[in-house]
Amino acid sequence: MGDFKVITPDFVNLQISTSKNDISFSEKRFPKGITVADLKSKLELMTGGSCSTMQLEVFDKDDKFVCGLTDDNQLLGAYPVDCGMRLHVVDKFLLKNELESGDIEKFELSDEQYSKKSDTVRSFLQRNKLGQYNADNKEKKEKLEAEEKSLAENLVCNSRCKVTIPNASPRLGTIKYVGKVEGLAGFWVGIHYDEPLGKHNGMYNGKQYFECPDKYGAFVKPFSVTMGDFPEEDYDLNEEL
Repeated sequence: MGDFKVITPDFVNLQISTSKNDISFSEKRFPKGITVADLKSKLELMTGGSCSTMQLEVFDKDDKFVCGLTDDNQLLGAYPVDCGMRLHVVDKFLLKNELESGDIEKFELSDEQYSKKSDTVRSFLQRNKLGQYNADNKEKKEKLEAEEKSLAENLVCNSRCKVTIPNASPRLGTIKYVGKVEGLAGFWVGIHYDEPLGKHNGMYNGKQYFECPDKYGAFVKPFSVTMGDFPEEDYDLNEEL
């Protein structure tokens, strides 16, 4: 099995601002698993900017510059972007200005007509082989998804396990759920940790997937889980030292 980088398909809430001061937007929610190119596509529809000329900058809650999203092929989650930060869109915004001025008539195109145009988001992504039009990325994604599914199918509920995730110490627990989680992509493993190192009680977004005390439950990717004979440790907090 090859080496894979596990990326949590989490979401981030960002304030949107633009280089044209009279354009403002409310806070928007984006998946961290989206590519910068696909993010630009969403922002193009939202702001009237253009994917081909758009520049994205991130500022923290104190309005200090954090980073620029400069690599269209990179995932949003690969950058140090957290909830509450501001995503600043730098562009000309000609389309939005023209629509708001009332100087041009609004019209709609069929999917066939849209596909024939050469100056659209779709054509830009196709020309530059970005997002879903990048064959290599698509193949890698499909391979990763197949590997993830295979690993998930070999995990057994109520088995002891060790969970290893980036930037955290290994944790022991018991597998309580394997499968899909509503609102999240791919396969997930519900873990009842031996210690209160989790995030919930087996409930996610109002749906109960398994039962455990609060802060003992968590969902992790199959890549992070190793089944085995891992005896449950006795954490006696009343033991005298």
